[in-house]
Amino acid sequence: MAVKRRCWCRQEQGSAGQSAAEQPGVPPEPTPVQRAWSDGFGLLAVRALQVLIVLALTAVVIWGMSTLTTVVIPILLALIFASTFAPVMRWLCARGVSDLLATVLVLLGIVVLLVAAGWLIVWAVLDQWDTLQAKAEDGFAQVLDWVKTLPFAPDAGQLAEWRESVVDFLTSSQFGSGALAGVGAITSFATGFVLLIVVLFFFLKDGPTIWGFMLRPFSGRGLERARRVGDTTVATLGSYVRGTAGVAAVDAIGIGIGLVILQVPLALPLAVLVFVLAFIPLVGATVAGILAALVALVANGPLNAVLVVAVVVLVNQLEGNLLQPVLMGRALKLHALVILLALTIGTLTGGILGAVLAVPVAAVGWGIVKIWDGPELPARWAREHEPHA
Repeated sequence: MAVKRRCWCRQEQGSAGQSAAEQPGVPPEPTPVQRAWSDGFGLLAVRALQVLIVLALTAVVIWGMSTLTTVVIPILLALIFASTFAPVMRWLCARGVSDLLATVLVLLGIVVLLVAAGWLIVWAVLDQWDTLQAKAEDGFAQVLDWVKTLPFAPDAGQLAEWRESVVDFLTSSQFGSGALAGVGAITSFATGFVLLIVVLFFFLKDGPTIWGFMLRPFSGRGLERARRVGDTTVATLGSYVRGTAGVAAVDAIGIGIGLVILQVPLALPLAVLVFVLAFIPLVGATVAGILAALVALVANGPLNAVLVVAVVVLVNQLEGNLLQPVLMGRALKLHALVILLALTIGTLTGGILGAVLAVPVAAVGWGIVKIWDGPELPARWAREHEPHA
């Protein structure tokens, strides 16, 4: 009994001699470096460093995309076209058409649509160019006569000097270098168009196989999330483009009928231009209305231009309040501020095509956030808070 009591006392003395850090269940005391990063200021520094890293990575990605626009934009356009015409591919394959034949048919249809739209604009412009040019000269002469009546109007010598400056610029080497730059732009466009057709062919034919290969590094919850991201991307891009195309078609038909009734020249190419610019939210409709009003002003006078503006505003109001909510739906609706920011970033990085692609890319990003933690479960930071009692 005495031996057991001495052993118990020895164990008690040993446990009492242990430091608090060595006792089980007691966390070790933080070091000075850990204390420096764990207080409020240290946490702020950590968050600031994380924000700087994210901004640096974002800047690198944007710089790379702006540098490789000839490659990036055709790939994005191919992905958008493949997502848009995915239901057509499924419909053809469900009726026994082979993958290769269905891909060729869909690809030929897309190419015919693009070429037909470009040819339609060029043909209509060339057909009515002489009339529009003559009326433009008359309108320009009327503007000059009105300018001469102003108290601060330039005299004939200044007007002649300005005209000579324009002629000198058109015959200078600077204008020639601009023409060479235009030839380079045409070459880049042709290269991008060929790359678009090739990539679109493989996306249409082997899209699921390519996506399955890209999913190989994932497993478990990461694989489920990657599959949700892919399905959401295809569904969002397809729904966005098909809905926007429907809205743009209604805009183009309504405004085109108004231009024909008002006998505005270039009504057909202006209607096609309305359809194209409708893919740029907020800004596109405004630009299309301004161009149509300018043509009406030059060709038919101020009253006709005011009527054109009224037609454009009426069609846009009907489309925005009635048609767009039905075709686009709430799931693809973005805040106006988000759209403006996306348009600004897209225009700075990719020009006009960047502006066209910015909004669908932003819609895809928001769609991915909404399914990040589950099919109907957004990312934790994007979830709505319960209303306060």
